[in-house]
Amino acid sequence: MTDIYTAVVDIAHAPLNPAAALEFVSDPRFGGIATFIGRVRQHNHGRVVTGITYDLFDPLALRIFQEIGERARAEVGGPLKLYIAHAKGSLRIGDFAVVIAAATPHRDEAFRACRLAIEAVKHEAPIWKQEHYVDGDSAWSEGCSLCEEHREAELAAAQQSKQTHGHGH
Repeated sequence: MTDIYTAVVDIAHAPLNPAAALEFVSDPRFGGIATFIGRVRQHNHGRVVTGITYDLFDPLALRIFQEIGERARAEVGGPLKLYIAHAKGSLRIGDFAVVIAAATPHRDEAFRACRLAIEAVKHEAPIWKQEHYVDGDSAWSEGCSLCEEHREAELAAAQQSKQTHGHGH
């Protein structure tokens, strides 16, 4: 069994399940578990949102998720279990859009792996998001995968954090 689980979940068939993420990463080797759960929010950029439609190219998204997992493992430099799942389809306010869980021997590595995974999913995965608004309008989000400047800033911040932490727990 692999230590990296990736999924694109068509919510027409089943919702994302944070409990499944925790179950997957639970392991007696690990004392640190970090999670990130992204939900559809009601407001964005000053507009009232009624829902979101996510579209993904599943094979490419899964490949990118796997690459993100391998990068996270290299970043923490030790054992890691990582769960990455993203919703596909029409979501309502409050629905889970993304679930990430990372487990490592210690908390620092778990937090770093979880943060790396969610930022990489947001910036690199082929995910298209269409927001639907209360006025009946909708708009496709430009998406963070196009934000090269933001990605460079995140990488610089991650490197700085790694350098200043200084001790191995």
